[in-house]
Amino acid sequence: MNNAHLGRPLVADGALAAVVAALLLAVALVTPGTGPVGFAAVLAGSLALAARRSAPRAVLLITTAAMLVYSVDALPDPSAAFPVLVAVFGAVRAGHRALPAAAGTVYLVAGLALTLSADTGDPPLETVQGTVLLLGWFLAAGVAATTARHRQAYLEQVERRAAEAERTREEAALRRAGEERLRIARELHDSLTHSISVIKVQAGVAVHLARKRGEEVPAALLAIQEAGRDAVRELRATLEVLRDPAEGEPAASGLDRLDELVERARATGLPATVTIEGVRRALPPEVDRAAYRIVQEALTNVSRHAGETTASVRLDYHDRELVVRVDDEGRASPDEPHVPGVGLLGMRERVTALGGTLTAGPRPEGGFSVRAALPAPVFEEAR
Repeated sequence: MNNAHLGRPLVADGALAAVVAALLLAVALVTPGTGPVGFAAVLAGSLALAARRSAPRAVLLITTAAMLVYSVDALPDPSAAFPVLVAVFGAVRAGHRALPAAAGTVYLVAGLALTLSADTGDPPLETVQGTVLLLGWFLAAGVAATTARHRQAYLEQVERRAAEAERTREEAALRRAGEERLRIARELHDSLTHSISVIKVQAGVAVHLARKRGEEVPAALLAIQEAGRDAVRELRATLEVLRDPAEGEPAASGLDRLDELVERARATGLPATVTIEGVRRALPPEVDRAAYRIVQEALTNVSRHAGETTASVRLDYHDRELVVRVDDEGRASPDEPHVPGVGLLGMRERVTALGGTLTAGPRPEGGFSVRAALPAPVFEEAR
């Protein structure tokens, strides 16, 4: 609950106290016999209402005593009971019963005795009727305060139940998400880890046999071995995070491994070049990973779909963004319809999640181009 919300009742109580004080002072001015003591009592009894929420019992005692002093001093009309009514309402609403009943009784009995003992010229029956009417107002104030208290308790109970229901829904959603993460981890482990491990082991055996026979190890075979090693490492890190989200983001590759990535592409027979424009700097981790994955996926697509071609990787470091561009001179043509595959869709989702933009499609001069603009402010500002 903010300070503004807490301050509203204080302002409302202060405004109520000021209005009551102004009205009773106006009554006191036209009431014969009101002296300085009566005016002081009116101010004390009225202005005390400003604290009726924070100290309801003290306010009730002060208001009742002050208005009795005013009654002794000036014998005012029944409007003098209004501050006591407000104080009774506040005390009952705060959960007190005995003290408001006692204060109201003392005020009514004392007021009745003072009026009957004074020579006002009014018939005693009329004075008693006026006191009975005030008693009705005091009872109405108590009933209204009790109703307001019960309504407030009901609303608080409803809010607690709603909060508990929301918490229960969140816990259920988290539990389902955890179960789904474990299921995905099991599926990834069963379907990918074994296969990649077999590829890595077989590539290692082939490399070992070639070296044992004194033969030159093909670069493509070394690239397969290195790619298998990296895939196992990253898959293992991903599985650890899926099983225990507290581990945080997996230690995925970033642009610091770009040279290794390009070398593996070259080892598979894809001539690739790297151009860096601007001052290379540290990037936010999520941008660094996304840039690496975009280059990785783009080079993979070139190897799979472009045929015999060359590829160029370009990184442009600007003040507020990083532009990643991968071009090839392969078979893609602007005259042929292009249907994005899963890899391009994944790239677009990754870039969009970071607030960047991605364009991918055939180039007018032939070949294919992937361009991603990623928000990348200076890392010290982004942290």
